[in-house]
Amino acid sequence: MEQIINKLLQFGNLNPQQIELITQHATELHVKKGEYFSEAGKISKRVGFLTDGVFRICFYGKKGEDFTRYFIIENMFVVDLDSFYNEIPSSVYVEAVTNCTLIIFEKADFHHLANTIIGWNEIFTKISTSALGFKARASSVMLTQDASERYLAFLTQYPGLANRIPLSNLASYLGITQSSLSRIRKNI
Repeated sequence: MEQIINKLLQFGNLNPQQIELITQHATELHVKKGEYFSEAGKISKRVGFLTDGVFRICFYGKKGEDFTRYFIIENMFVVDLDSFYNEIPSSVYVEAVTNCTLIIFEKADFHHLANTIIGWNEIFTKISTSALGFKARASSVMLTQDASERYLAFLTQYPGLANRIPLSNLASYLGITQSSLSRIRKNI
């Protein structure tokens, strides 16, 4: 629980009673490699904070090909905001790339905290804004750089992650084939 409290405190102030309330409404969840935290076509009903492991946000094409949009690593929140807040089916999958441990808030608990803790919504607005900035920067790299530059940017953006995930996921994220990724890695 200490990890999530430290993360929340980076974005706002919480007193000891509020911290206790948060810990009372949070639960631990384990998701095995290959399982989904949330799925396309279903409404997202929980917010997670990843304490250990890696998730990928992905979708599948009409021919079964998969596309990785980005990765969620330790000390990041995971939720499909649009689905969670607007109660609409998600358009993406959140798949565990490794065995994962999360601290989660079910929707009712999250709303209870929002209605009880002054500043809760402001904290999550700041967290969401930070995450959207991270995604926007990553997207601009993907659109403006060649494959080698994208790979180098990935190594900077996600230090150490290349050794923890399958090459197929990394190639999918970079928008290249696995053989192209192997050539790039060999040349760097």
